[in-house]
Amino acid sequence: MAVLYRDFTTQAQIDAQYDVDLSVPDYGLYADHYVERSRVARQRLRSELDIPYGPTRDERLDIFPAAHAGAPVFVFLHGGYWRSLSSKEFSCVALGPHAIGVTTVVVNYALTPKVSIDEITRQARAAVAWVLRHIERYGGNPQHVVLGGHSAGAQLAAMCLQTAWDEDYDLPTDPLAGAVLVSGVYDLYPLRFSAMQPQLQLDDGVIRRNSPLFGVRACETPVLVTWGSEETGEFHRQSEAYLAAWSACGNRGERSPQAGRNHFDAIYGFDDPASPLCRWVVRARPPALR
Repeated sequence: MAVLYRDFTTQAQIDAQYDVDLSVPDYGLYADHYVERSRVARQRLRSELDIPYGPTRDERLDIFPAAHAGAPVFVFLHGGYWRSLSSKEFSCVALGPHAIGVTTVVVNYALTPKVSIDEITRQARAAVAWVLRHIERYGGNPQHVVLGGHSAGAQLAAMCLQTAWDEDYDLPTDPLAGAVLVSGVYDLYPLRFSAMQPQLQLDDGVIRRNSPLFGVRACETPVLVTWGSEETGEFHRQSEAYLAAWSACGNRGERSPQAGRNHFDAIYGFDDPASPLCRWVVRARPPALR
């Protein structure tokens, strides 16, 4: 039987590793958690919602300003395999950072198959560039911006790390204070053989351009790569492989497997100001202070 990817020979084998909804007994519990805690965040915290960072209706972001000006900034890119969810299900990631004086920005972007993953990556980069240029007017410190992403959002955040910020956006070469990558997919190739392919519409070019594992550059931004110990073997392997590639370029990276966590609750730490995730966000130093 022909090999599709590594030692996988069937779509069912690949889906068993990458269909994250099937990796937990009841995905709905986690979906409800995101929605409810995000509702709480929008009720409790001051916010500026649906601010455009680009020309289309999907290019919007939500800002949860800290109480004091000059605050560190956390920019979050949500997951959903580029085909589902929005910024509104992830307002919850502002709760922990806000409690420790961090301004949080939650980015919305267009989804497949309406747009390609190339376009989603472009939108993620445009959102980060917008934050770097404009967050000061919302009380954030543009010199202290930490990027975060979960699942597909971690892929997008990793793509942002290999952006030519100076050439393409007239920004500093490495403008970010840090990046937190949670449960990411860094090699898109296996998804071409998954049940998601009709929506993702992956081809060799899309995979090559948007797989962060194969485009790591020398970068001054420190990175935390983290995932849940209860995730499938492929999520463990992809995280370790990306961190190895990142470190092989001489970049600073840390690994942090989360004991007892799965693909969905691996980001619950952003709800808790005392969590390792929130502590890492505030510990990341701005470029000028490294």
